[in-house]
Amino acid sequence: MAPRSGTSAVPCHYSHGRGNVIRYEYFQVRRATMKITNRITDLLGIDYPIVQAPMGWIARSALASAVSNAGGLGIIETSSGELDAVKAEIVKMRELTTNAFGVNIAQAFVRDPNIVEFVVDQGVKFVTTSAGDPTKYTGALKAAGLTVFHVVPTLAAALKAVDAGVDGLVVEGGEGGGFKNPRDVATMVLLPLVCSKVDVPVIAAGGITDGATMAAAFALGAEGVQMGTRMVAASESPVHENWKNAIIGAAETDTVFLNRFSRPALRALRTERTTRLEHDDNVSLGEFGRVTDLYFGGDLEASIALGGQVMGRIESVESVADILKTTMREFHATLAQLQRHYGTH
Repeated sequence: MAPRSGTSAVPCHYSHGRGNVIRYEYFQVRRATMKITNRITDLLGIDYPIVQAPMGWIARSALASAVSNAGGLGIIETSSGELDAVKAEIVKMRELTTNAFGVNIAQAFVRDPNIVEFVVDQGVKFVTTSAGDPTKYTGALKAAGLTVFHVVPTLAAALKAVDAGVDGLVVEGGEGGGFKNPRDVATMVLLPLVCSKVDVPVIAAGGITDGATMAAAFALGAEGVQMGTRMVAASESPVHENWKNAIIGAAETDTVFLNRFSRPALRALRTERTTRLEHDDNVSLGEFGRVTDLYFGGDLEASIALGGQVMGRIESVESVADILKTTMREFHATLAQLQRHYGTH
């Protein structure tokens, strides 16, 4: 089990991109110096303001605990609807990490009317709500003492969530993977717009995969970032290697946006199945077919492999710890470089 920070000497090697090998002899010492203090890290009790997206079936204890142990925030999903399994995963989380983690309530997929009570009973302190009206669960969750962030795809949704009393927002651009607003807006436009109109802390999602994109998000007003597709391709991700390899091999144009004129809209990896569905006016959830055959069996045509455009920038399978430390190193290096080149002298 990894500590949140420390001073022990831990030799650590990693590579990022092609051929740029960096060596940190004492990463645990380095980790303490890379910590960020802001509203997100204070609210969530984490070292780095990096949150793992709550992807159905994928965001369970193996992946989420790796994120929490590396200094970010792991999230356990409920969108699979398998609440008995989710409960068991939360128990495993507490065996695998002593660090903070959260749970997501994807409202469009909730089958249990007692979902709030379920989450509260698990003893978690942080919840993200998504795919629905923020007024539905925020009050009850806040009354139980939880910190609540709502995922929003538009300014109107952000303002509604703030009025509902959320503690913060996950502002998700349309280039991200998964379920989307049919009228998608890119992170570059949506994030600064929302940040200019609200006072609550914001986590940026959609297109985030490294330190440079994290720095860009912070420049636009965010205080944290969420990574989805990057985490699907992590070594601790439970998905089949075929899916990870498809992400690594994908170009930036290798996603499709389905259901642009109906709901739920979604962004996914381009396959024969999704290419066939690309121009359909109404892609039903039945088209997800045999989900577990894709996720864990590696049959990319068995279902729809959700993913964001950022897969075109992911070049290798790496551990969660390497992803987070590389991101933080690049984040600080990017800020320093900008200051050197464009700062006031």
